[in-house]
Amino acid sequence: MTSIEKIFSNVLADIVPTKKEIEKTERIINKIKNLLASKATELNIEYTKIEAQGSTGIKNTQLKGDFDIDLFIGLDYEKYKQNYKGLSKNKLKKELKSLFLKYCNTWIIKSLQKESFSEPKLLYAEHPYVTVYYLTDHDKIKVDIVLYFDLTLEYIDRHGPITAVDRSPWHGRFIRDNLSNLQKNDVRLLKQFFKAAHCYGDKSAVGKVGFIGYSAELLIYYFGDLLTLFKGFHELETTPLDYHNRSEKELNEITHFQNDYLIITDPIDNNRNVASAISERAYKYCNYLIYRFLEKASESYFEISAIQKADLTKFDEEKISHYFVVELFNEDNDVHYTVNRDKLYSLADSIKATGEREYSHDKRFGSIEFELYFDDSLNEYDIVFYVEQPKISDTYLRQGPPLSEKFHIKKFKEKNPNFIIKDGHLWTEAKRDYSNFNSFLSSYVHENMPENFKITNISNASLLKTSLAKKALYILDNMVLPFI
Repeated sequence: MTSIEKIFSNVLADIVPTKKEIEKTERIINKIKNLLASKATELNIEYTKIEAQGSTGIKNTQLKGDFDIDLFIGLDYEKYKQNYKGLSKNKLKKELKSLFLKYCNTWIIKSLQKESFSEPKLLYAEHPYVTVYYLTDHDKIKVDIVLYFDLTLEYIDRHGPITAVDRSPWHGRFIRDNLSNLQKNDVRLLKQFFKAAHCYGDKSAVGKVGFIGYSAELLIYYFGDLLTLFKGFHELETTPLDYHNRSEKELNEITHFQNDYLIITDPIDNNRNVASAISERAYKYCNYLIYRFLEKASESYFEISAIQKADLTKFDEEKISHYFVVELFNEDNDVHYTVNRDKLYSLADSIKATGEREYSHDKRFGSIEFELYFDDSLNEYDIVFYVEQPKISDTYLRQGPPLSEKFHIKKFKEKNPNFIIKDGHLWTEAKRDYSNFNSFLSSYVHENMPENFKITNISNASLLKTSLAKKALYILDNMVLPFI
């Protein structure tokens, strides 16, 4: 056994769920399935199957201590499609939302009224589902119950899914049927590695979204084992993984693949890139850690620990002058954290674009990078910015029309009598709206902040207030900027 194989073996001993854990999960699944089936009979609701999906379900790729359950309830689309014939996409989406909301409220939530359940809640970003906590003597186990249309593979291949979750049961079956137990353990190791890197799931600290469970499973499927994956991981940015054996040229011709940094196609749907949401930043940071692991292997790469807080005493005056923070508190618990995350990423992207260039497209504060870090259990969301030139001149040379455009030249000269000629264009000195990034940032944030957020601080990072903001600063400084 090599040193790396020994490390894998030692880590597995700590992360593979015990037989007792698996049996406990199965008991809870069966109890909830029976309650849902009984209520469906009472309400005369027909369904095709109730099946546990995800890592604790038919995939069986969960980590030790992971009890979160995803129960999927299949509906026969044939019994509903006449109601939706001829509807536009938007109208269909509204009608389906209405159907699922009705079933969530009258069927699923009503099935979970016993003492062993706590806080049944209706949640949705796009697709309504129910989340509930199952109470045991020592644990609160989260259960998500999701309705979907039980479609054949042929239907999905020909028409695509009806809802965003219709592929999920087929994902589970694919992993169940195509990965050996050894490969499922490699999936566990890979998930543990991504989690230790803080690059996993929709709460990834590095980038907007990290690697998800299905992407980890497919990576092991494509590469065969974890060590082979690690050795080839650096090639992922230039080598698409396509189950359907299309050439790179064919894949690049698919419009919605063209802006994706990584391509890992879905065996269930040849039009879907499983890696489309995976952040370039998460990939690059993981690639760096994998390189270091292969250079000098250690179990520490699989140890999950809290993100460090930036030590402000190690930032000299010049360095800290480039960092700025926006500290926020979410005042509306009904807004899902992914909605908050997406809105704040959009805001930060706008700040970056507007801060880098004047409205005339002339250079402003130079290169700007940012990272968002949040803890939805605390309702705290923080954005940290790195700014190349936080203080700039009050005026700048604004480029005018080229000398060949006689009509525009005349107009420009009339408006700007103090013009100069340079590099084949007219130029004029223009006054900036902002010459200090902190002033620009404060103004932009106050004008554009989503209404559910309370702004608790906007300042240079030397004046940040919360522990979370210190973590956000550490992430940007150590886990993002070195790899851009």
